[in-house]
Amino acid sequence: MTEQPGNEARSRWQQRYDAALAAGRVRDADFTTLSGLEVEPAYGPADESAVPGFDRIGWPGEFPFTRGLHATGYRGRAWTIRQFAGFGNARQTNERFRSLLAEGGGGLSVAFDMPTLMGRDSDDPLALGEVGHCGVAIDSAADMDVLFEGIPLDRTTTSMTISGPAVPVFCMYLVAAERQGADLAQLDGTLQTDIFKEYIAQKEWLFAPEPHLRLIGDLMEYCAAEIPAYKPISVSGYHIREAGSTAAQELAYTLADGFAYVELGLSRGLDVDVFAPGLSFFFDAHVDFFEEIAKFRAARRIWARWLRDVYGARTDKAQQLRFHTQTAGVSLTAQQPDNNIVRTAVEALAAVLGGTNSLHTNALDEVLALPSARAAQIALRTQQVIAEETGVLNVADPLGGSWYVEALTDELERQAEEVFTRIREMGSDGTMTAGILRGIEDGWFTGEIAEAAFVYQRALEKGEKKVVGVNTLTGAGAAADDLEILRVSHQVETDQRSELADRRQRRDDAAARAAVARMVEVARTEENMVPAMLEAARAEATLGEICDALRAEWGTYTEAARF
Repeated sequence: MTEQPGNEARSRWQQRYDAALAAGRVRDADFTTLSGLEVEPAYGPADESAVPGFDRIGWPGEFPFTRGLHATGYRGRAWTIRQFAGFGNARQTNERFRSLLAEGGGGLSVAFDMPTLMGRDSDDPLALGEVGHCGVAIDSAADMDVLFEGIPLDRTTTSMTISGPAVPVFCMYLVAAERQGADLAQLDGTLQTDIFKEYIAQKEWLFAPEPHLRLIGDLMEYCAAEIPAYKPISVSGYHIREAGSTAAQELAYTLADGFAYVELGLSRGLDVDVFAPGLSFFFDAHVDFFEEIAKFRAARRIWARWLRDVYGARTDKAQQLRFHTQTAGVSLTAQQPDNNIVRTAVEALAAVLGGTNSLHTNALDEVLALPSARAAQIALRTQQVIAEETGVLNVADPLGGSWYVEALTDELERQAEEVFTRIREMGSDGTMTAGILRGIEDGWFTGEIAEAAFVYQRALEKGEKKVVGVNTLTGAGAAADDLEILRVSHQVETDQRSELADRRQRRDDAAARAAVARMVEVARTEENMVPAMLEAARAEATLGEICDALRAEWGTYTEAARF
């Protein structure tokens, strides 16, 4: 690009890009079009002063990070391909993990079965018929050993999608890493731990909000001190969107939850510049291509501004919003399921053009069951085709400056700000935390999402919104009956229950029970609970034993009935 007078922001960007290039942080790759045309790493106006409000758009790597976190874009590092996987027992899922990594996956993302998500052991009466069916069954640290056998945890970033019993599951993960001989301080990965979105959308909690927040605060403190690269919270908009929210609601509710976790860290006396980089986000990539791109860009801008201006973050790293994206499960259809490959590709491209840091692409058969090996490979190849063949890695935020995209970005930001004001007004002290807790108790979030879902469903039924193969173009096409889907045998549950019984017989039962009792004692103090819970995991206390002991101490939570 040719230097233009008065383009200070472009000059700053150029200096950062040149520094990254000199430091070897730009990939040695072919940055040309398919026809061989050289392309610049980023593009912008010839005269920044001629674009009103250009400081809100800016250049990649510059506050407010609308156009991405790094001056190099994907020239520095492509997004991480992190395929979500888990089914049956730990051995079966380990085989799928190894296959994904061998096929070019860059990280792991663990799906847990429903008993694990609810803090129940596989032999709990409430687990009957559910073991291994929507993810992998994890009963104790021994299952984690098998799950990651042959996968060095100190060299593999691992995401775990679990919130209610997230902390004990995290402790079991740490034990598995210890048993591999890993230095825990070097671990890198993400734990979801987002309890607010459970009350708002997904409904997988164990206790009332307050004890959950106590555990999350303990986890934040522990990771900040002991495992600095690990991200203890992944604030999840994905499940909010899957429950039926609009893009603006997903954006606003997710960032509001994130602000509340910032308030939690500050209430613990933590330095925002130290703990904020440990907060990551998880968004849905739905099928409205440009709206999704605008949503991701608005999210970065809002987060940067609030962290700096409201919560006092001083460093770029603390102001930067990092996020994982998963393509929209609710956009998949059982009718003409091959169409789902196209939907997923479009959604994945939107996530990439929006600057996602990591990505999972759904398989075409996930509307019916857990993905088959073939469908999982197609989903993986979808990302790899985008990365290797389309040229999207060459230019940072190529849609920046588009009148449409910028207008959508501004509008989603405006709607989100209105929601933030409403949430804070609901609280008794003006904090985001108080407003969210009141909104949960009053059913405000669930009511707003239900209304949005109803409006969209009505538009589908009237034919105002089209879904190919469902309410338009419903003629000949591959049917769901033609698919060979993955089926989890009941034998998985039988074997898991048997293994769990044997494990209890083999362990030092007195030590396990004493460790759980010690953990409960710590729960009655202000001491950090993670070390005591880690000792229980080392003693092979089961997930159900740990969670049941805390249920007995803290009670359970039942959502009030509302219509």
